[in-house]
Amino acid sequence: MKYNNATYRQAMQALDRRRQSAEQTAAVHRREVQQASPEAAAVLDALAGTGSRCTRAFLSGKNVREQMEQLRRENLALQAQLRAILAGLHLPEDYLAPQYTCPHCKDTGYIDGKMCECLKTELRRVMYEELNRQAPLALSTFESFSLGYYSPKSGEDGQPSPRAVMERNLAYCKQYAGNFGPHSPSVLFQGGTGLGKTHLSLAIANEVLQSGHGVVYGTAQNLATLLENDRFSDGDSDTEQNLLTCDLLILDDLGTEFQNSFVTSAFYNIINTRLLTGKPTLISTNLSLKELEAKYGSRIVSRMIGAYDIRPFYGSDVRQILRREKMNLRKTEI
Repeated sequence: MKYNNATYRQAMQALDRRRQSAEQTAAVHRREVQQASPEAAAVLDALAGTGSRCTRAFLSGKNVREQMEQLRRENLALQAQLRAILAGLHLPEDYLAPQYTCPHCKDTGYIDGKMCECLKTELRRVMYEELNRQAPLALSTFESFSLGYYSPKSGEDGQPSPRAVMERNLAYCKQYAGNFGPHSPSVLFQGGTGLGKTHLSLAIANEVLQSGHGVVYGTAQNLATLLENDRFSDGDSDTEQNLLTCDLLILDDLGTEFQNSFVTSAFYNIINTRLLTGKPTLISTNLSLKELEAKYGSRIVSRMIGAYDIRPFYGSDVRQILRREKMNLRKTEI
């Protein structure tokens, strides 16, 4: 996936720090060995001079092959001599070599021009931390989602109980996160406030991120603000591109943002483009389909009805229940 410039810079800076630390430690080891053994210092100086001798051999143009073979034999003999000195000092053979975190790319992030797995891992870590700063990701897990706050009583009209509905939603979300891939469906969480839409959205984000996919989470208000800021900014931010290309976009609380023609058009473009490119989007909203249509127009709603898995959320406001429990607990303590 495409990561925004700030995420990429932060990941590369982390790799740069690792590489510099490894090379600085190797330099310290080199000085230690040189001070402990004059013989080692001489061998290291001789090895350092091999490169310049190779250059002179090429430039001379005379018996280059013979000169290079002679330099190779001398280099191998010097390396063997250095290993013997290190062994005599009770040090490992690789004591003078930088110990890179990633031995494949030597903490550069790239191998033959291709992104190394260590850089991909670091990019995901940076994105995880960014997501965690915006929402309580660590607290919003499937394990911490309690069905006990949903009534087990069925409705008078024969409708299933809120708990039964939420049990199905929880099972659906676990399966969605566990099987997430580039062809996963888009999903619409729909229901009143405090019913667990954000909690389950973040639980999905948690699992999907851990499986190695790129996730962008944001409330509709925050994303709308970022898009508008980018519109009038001369910086290098690419919020819209990131929203269009991430593996999973989670658009929370659609309908709570300040609405204008630009925001409506931007959200339509993001939702529609992701559908056309087959990239899954998870949207949560407190609004009904009729309310969404009145707010955003029939184009967005028709695409949701036709392409999204719509999951209704039922029950009482869990946040209100928790608030009352805390108040009762305080009264009991008093």
